[in-house]
Amino acid sequence: MPTPDSVALAEAVNDPTVSSAERLAAVREAARHCQACPLWELGRQTVFGTGPADARLMVVGEAPGEQEDRQGIPLVGPAGKLFNEAITQAGLDREELYLTNTVKHRPWVEQRGRPKNRAPKQSEIKACRPWLEQQLEIIRPDLVVCLGATAARALLGREFRLTEQRGHWLDGPDGTAILATVHPAYVLIQPTETAAQVRQMFFDDIQIAAERYRKLKH
Repeated sequence: MPTPDSVALAEAVNDPTVSSAERLAAVREAARHCQACPLWELGRQTVFGTGPADARLMVVGEAPGEQEDRQGIPLVGPAGKLFNEAITQAGLDREELYLTNTVKHRPWVEQRGRPKNRAPKQSEIKACRPWLEQQLEIIRPDLVVCLGATAARALLGREFRLTEQRGHWLDGPDGTAILATVHPAYVLIQPTETAAQVRQMFFDDIQIAAERYRKLKH
């Protein structure tokens, strides 16, 4: 049986008289209380997403890390700093983008007495998918940039291969154009011999997204 909160959420999301910003706020509030998978017991808080409800470019990452978990904002840790550097170089304004992750709580395991980030499990991605679908439905971005294979497969299907399809525009749900690149966290863990090459690859992909975004705006 639907709960009063879920009924209110459905009404808010489906009411055509409610603005996109209000609808997104209603979904954000509902996500704060999500217990659909065990990650809610691990994370400090739900890291839902940030950015305008009418953003034309959405960026989807994998999962919150330590700093994201603390601050409740996607892409604010070391990977987020590299992401900021890449979009700045490409001429993108972070304030115009909507940033979120495939899962909204930080997945981690204890290693040597400290929490260490881990990749989200398929069951966790599946449990969190309704929130991502709601974000896409409300914001309706023209373009989506997926950071890493986890995000790309969540939107494009399990058959997606990052090594083969990275840096190319692909057709996503409802005609949304999707471009996948490596996650900036992957760039940061590269050994010396590949660091510069992978970093440039990431920056080039962000530049491709920026160029298409500018064409949309003009």
